[in-house]
Amino acid sequence: MSLVLQDVGLGVPGATVLDAVSLTLERGTLNVLLGPTLSGKTSLMRVMAGLDRPDRGCILLDGDDVTGVPVRRRSVAMVYQQFVNYPTLSVYENIASPLRIAGLPRAERDARVAEAARLLRLEPLLRRLPGQLSGGQQQRTAIARALVKRASLVLLDEPLANLDYKLREELREELPPLFARTGAILVYATTEPMEALLLGGRTSTLWEGRVTQSGPTAEVYRRPNTLEAARVFSDPPLNELDADVLPGLAPGAARLGFRAEHLSLGPPPPGRLGFEGRVSVTEITGSESFVHVDIGAETWVALLPGVVDLPPGQAVQVHVHPSQVMAFDGAGQFVPAAEQPMAEAVA
Repeated sequence: MSLVLQDVGLGVPGATVLDAVSLTLERGTLNVLLGPTLSGKTSLMRVMAGLDRPDRGCILLDGDDVTGVPVRRRSVAMVYQQFVNYPTLSVYENIASPLRIAGLPRAERDARVAEAARLLRLEPLLRRLPGQLSGGQQQRTAIARALVKRASLVLLDEPLANLDYKLREELREELPPLFARTGAILVYATTEPMEALLLGGRTSTLWEGRVTQSGPTAEVYRRPNTLEAARVFSDPPLNELDADVLPGLAPGAARLGFRAEHLSLGPPPPGRLGFEGRVSVTEITGSESFVHVDIGAETWVALLPGVVDLPPGQAVQVHVHPSQVMAFDGAGQFVPAAEQPMAEAVA
């Protein structure tokens, strides 16, 4: 099964929500939608599900145009960031509700609910009401309800955002194989680049309603084809500076970028690009430190291991290896490494 979006557009008065989105999603694949809040992720999912109809373009399911087919006539399951459960129904009945609507026999309902409850560690909670559950347990109930449907298209809209760190880690590992067993197309929306990398699969970066890049997740991360895609796939924000010399480009027409984990403190060793600046703020998480450094008109972030406690205003040197610097032309398009021997750069 494949789901194909061809030049899908959606707008509201005075604004474009989705702009000429084209994607192909294959059966049994994990597809991550990565973008900041209001980039179009939820709107794109709603169009995929049939909850909203696009203003232009079409949606094909196995070659058949389903653009105008409503959600109730599609094999779709969706889980939102804010879990939705029926408050007067037990956990068992919440999970079984789509199976009851579909008219499955009791024995089949029991078997599917039992399997989902086991996988999501809900077995001791099946008789409870949602109001008796923690937030994490309620979200797992919503996920179990999506799992038992065995839908052809499963849409997870930031489903783990409100859970504690440990549970997020566990479910992030468990969800893709759970749904992969059903052969469904799995679409997972997130604002977090690290979550996209942990999930793997394929990632589409979104910015202002446009898909800026789509491909294997690691490839999109390592080689973003536009400056916008690089910015979307960077947290902390991409460190940037203007390029002064790039072959074939007018001075000042290019932009260089590199990620926080590639910026180091201290005098630059041979072969690395060095800069001088002043610390603006240091954020310490315990296992990592984020050191913000003012370099001319730019503020960069260095992601460093351990505790690095530097006072604001302290003069520091920072450096990065040229191989970890990406170059983009005046139109924001990636410039291949062979074309970007950096003679000079200015921040």
